[in-house]
Amino acid sequence: MAALGVPFDAYEPGGALHLAHSPCPNDTFIYHAWTSGLIDGAPATRLTFADIDVTNSACARGEFDVAKVSYAALPHLGPEWRLLPAGGALGRGCGPLVLTGPGGLAGLEGRRIAVPSDRSTAFLLFNLWLRDLGGPGVSVEVVPFDQIMPAVRDGRFDAGLVIHEARFTYGEYGLDCLVDLGEWWEGATGCPIPLGAIVAKSHLDTAAVTDAIRASLDYAWANPEASRAYVAEHAQEMSDEVCAKHIELYVNEFSRDLGEEGRAAITRLLGGAAELGLVPELGIAIP
Repeated sequence: MAALGVPFDAYEPGGALHLAHSPCPNDTFIYHAWTSGLIDGAPATRLTFADIDVTNSACARGEFDVAKVSYAALPHLGPEWRLLPAGGALGRGCGPLVLTGPGGLAGLEGRRIAVPSDRSTAFLLFNLWLRDLGGPGVSVEVVPFDQIMPAVRDGRFDAGLVIHEARFTYGEYGLDCLVDLGEWWEGATGCPIPLGAIVAKSHLDTAAVTDAIRASLDYAWANPEASRAYVAEHAQEMSDEVCAKHIELYVNEFSRDLGEEGRAAITRLLGGAAELGLVPELGIAIP
């Protein structure tokens, strides 16, 4: 692949950008070429795989150079971070689900709900939906997302808020979908769902980092077989079929550029949530 033609030597001499993203197929697909050194002229990277709840908290502490975080975590980040217009997860038909055991629930009042993060977009959408229902009182507990469906199946929680590939696999646990929060959001607003954002430290050449991400994504689309083994290696025992569905759903044109529709969706979600006091006012510019 041709060199990107950007001044990557502006970075710390001999150093590497500390990049953090999840081991999920959409992230490993997008970032494989960059982190594997397949993009000529791109900076070296030091990769950490981390669940979104980890990166949300770590970035709030100033850790990492470039990271995938929840859009709902952006209002909690300071001016040392910038939102990038590429590499994230935003789309339609890809929202979080609220799952219950077989037969569903008569109501949520007093129920125990397992959630993957209390600063995730999924949790923010969940709270907006609860308000739309009239605000039933529930008890929530943060649980690693890969443990939520077994916990609901085994009766340790009344319901679970799930993300990622769980929308393809929850039937295998004998669970029912109480609500698709993506469908609810799209029906209420007409906007796509802003899920995962890419942020970079503001002292970096963020335009150059964005170029590297786009080149990595372009490489992945042009050479889908190149990352197949890498994606499968980190896919937490997902089948090849589920991996392919995951990538198809979460990697789209918004992953390359937010565009006006994506920017409007972010403003609608975070601006509306701030008005309700669910998050602070956004202090990071939307590129």
